[in-house]
Amino acid sequence: MKRTRFGSRDRLSRDAAELQRLAIGLSDSGGKLEDSYWETQLAEIVTSLLKNGAEDEVNTALDRLFEANPRAHDELADMVESCAETGHLAFKAADYDIQLFAAPVLAWSRFSIPSCVLPSATVTALAAHLGAHVFGANARVALANYLFSPDQLPRSFCDTWQLTQALGQATTTGEHLAVDTQGMPDTNRFLSDVRYLVGCIAVPRGKALFRWNEKDGSKESALKEWIKQDSPNLEPLLTGCAWQPLLPDAYHAACRNADRLSRPYSLKASVAFLQTMLGLMPADIRAVVGPCYDRRMEEYRVGLGPKSADDTFHGIVWPLLGAEDEATDAASEIEAVLREAGVQDVLFLDHHFPMEFCDDCGAPLFPNAEAELVHAEMPEQAGANSQALH
Repeated sequence: MKRTRFGSRDRLSRDAAELQRLAIGLSDSGGKLEDSYWETQLAEIVTSLLKNGAEDEVNTALDRLFEANPRAHDELADMVESCAETGHLAFKAADYDIQLFAAPVLAWSRFSIPSCVLPSATVTALAAHLGAHVFGANARVALANYLFSPDQLPRSFCDTWQLTQALGQATTTGEHLAVDTQGMPDTNRFLSDVRYLVGCIAVPRGKALFRWNEKDGSKESALKEWIKQDSPNLEPLLTGCAWQPLLPDAYHAACRNADRLSRPYSLKASVAFLQTMLGLMPADIRAVVGPCYDRRMEEYRVGLGPKSADDTFHGIVWPLLGAEDEATDAASEIEAVLREAGVQDVLFLDHHFPMEFCDDCGAPLFPNAEAELVHAEMPEQAGANSQALH
């Protein structure tokens, strides 16, 4: 949510004003050569601001453009992400491009999903498989030695830039980055969540970054080989979990893809969870789906319970992402995923629910068949562990 700014709205720093001017120029450009002119200038000032930790200047420009010029806002947002996750360095008299990447893993468990320091042998093995199957033949790979939860990823563009630079330097030494876990945020506990391997590649200028950039490569074969090779290394880390590795990619693109794919994965995981914990077969589950609004529609909430009673045993939040709004046909996707998981009794409520949460534990409330928002509660025989999951 945007912070309220006091004082004159006409006051704007010189750097924020320049970001706006350049982004508007780029959005109005009529050709590739002019694009390059604007992009060069915009990249220079964005990189300087990220290097100096001037996050507020970047966010102020983005806020203003979001309201005044959405197209320029998107150009600036793309540039900020690009500058935060890429860079250049010189190594052994050659120029290299560096690219921060993420390798997401979807996981679910009735226990806690780990986020942890990785053993050095595991880091070495994962980096070798990434180099062999995901990245171009000339790429140098460095990994952070930690399996991150979403709460532990960099919280700002400046933090992301700093991580890119640190990992980029690690590619030149042939070592991996030891993450300082002091003060690292706690991981919220969910039934289904994402874990991230994060690293950086350094590629000689002009060479292929990814395996699918090469003539004989493809994303499909890269993902197939990555799943095959990294699973034995993930298994000891994810004891008691079911998991699904996703295609490693440029950092922001990989995170967005994980956000998108985690929604159907979470639905399927929740159906499997009820079957595992309660013996409640998918055909005996009722799903109640309702849209939730703040100033606009923000998400769907799905309450799951038995067809034979009014109880809500578990719930899932399906957030709208990016440019999605209430005109997006997310409801059809939710229904298709539920039916694929074996749930046939799916009730969609034509109701504008508020974004309500439990006053005691902060968990979201979910719709039931009576069009009420209720707390999801597992029955007592399911055990204490499952009751803590939301």
